[in-house]
Amino acid sequence: MAESKAKFVLYKSKKDKKFYWRLRHRNGRIIADSGQGYTTKPNAKKGIKSVKKNTPGAPIVTLAD
Repeated sequence: MAESKAKFVLYKSKKDKKFYWRLRHRNGRIIADSGQGYTTKPNAKKGIKSVKKNTPGAPIVTLAD
């Protein structure tokens, strides 16, 4: 399996004190984010694991042309 050119960044928001993650490409651009805050760091890590597990082979769905 090829090494990823992206990394997950886990952080805690100063505003709402919740944990979030971002998936960043090696160029620093955000590819994806959690879209929700997690009350604990372990739950945020579970969210990352879920994305990793559930996205291989995910189809592309076009909603509009």
